[in-house]
Parts: sequence; structure tokens; C-alpha cells
Amino acid sequence: MKVVVISTSPRKIAKTQVFMKFITEYTNSLGLEDLEVKFINLSDGGIDYYTGDGNFSDTTKQAIKNVTEADVWIIGTPIYNSFFSSALKNLFEYIDYKKTAGKTAGLIIVASGNSGFTDVQTLLTQLMSYFNVITNPRSVFVTADTVKDAQITSEDVKSRLKQLVDETLELARKVSND
Repeated sequence: MKVVVISTSPRKIAKTQVFMKFITEYTNSLGLEDLEVKFINLSDGGIDYYTGDGNFSDTTKQAIKNVTEADVWIIGTPIYNSFFSSALKNLFEYIDYKKTAGKTAGLIIVASGNSGFTDVQTLLTQLMSYFNVITNPRSVFVTADTVKDAQITSEDVKSRLKQLVDETLELARKVSND
């Protein structure tokens, strides 16, 4: 099973990255032989702005390949102006919805406060629906204050992130066996 973990914050120093790196490390630590995990960090740059002309960099081509070939997407996004990251929207402009049916996604939403989570979850779930992706209904909502010095400070947050990974992988296994 191929898993892609996507950190969608375009900021070089971002709390979202901390959560998504934790997810990547945890998924790799499961030691499951059938798992292949890739990490896409949109703050690394290299993903072209979508123009529709069909010309794009090798980095963009690799990201498209990683997303399209993955069975499971674990997506983390900050909330910006009551919306998910525009870097995520830009990446998904390149994804062919005809090649994504039956995939499974887990969502992590990061905010500075405790408002707007469900609005962004709804938008992300609608985006996943457009791509015919089955979304784990239990998203993880986290606030930025649970990260200090590039470390997650809350054991509860770590536990919820691990649970999201476990449940999303289980959902993907059930879907692929049907």
C-alpha cells in the first residue's frame, strides 16, 4: 500500500510541517512490509503554479506521480482566511480525477484558534469527493500552540494523529478488499 503524506503550508517554518513529519515518522515506524510512505512538503517549493499549458518541472511531475499512485493520502493543511492552503489547491489542479477513484484520505487541520475547523473540513471533504476519494470522517483538528521548538507538546495530539493514521490505513484496507 502506497501512502503519501502532504504538508500543504507554503511557509518555510510551519507548524503544519511538524505535524506531518510526525505522521510520516509514525507511519514508517509501523514496520508494515506492505507500506511505502512518501512525504511531500509544499514549503520546499518546486511545484509550479498551475497554468494549464502542460509544461511543468520534474518536481511537479514527481508530486503528481506520488499523489496519483498512492492508495492513501494523509493531508495536513493550515487554515488561511477560513480556507485551506492555496498551495494544496494548486497541487490538486494537476491531479487527474479519473485516476483517483477509490483512494482513501485522512485530514489534519491546523489553526491558531478553535474556530473554523468544521468549515475547512467540509471544504476538504468536498474536494476529496470530487476526486472520488473516501475520506476518514474523523479529521484531526489541532491548534498551533501545541507545537513548540518544532516539537509537538501535547500527548493527546500525538495520540489523535496516530489514531487518524491507523484508522485511515484500516479504512483503505477494507475498501481495497471489497
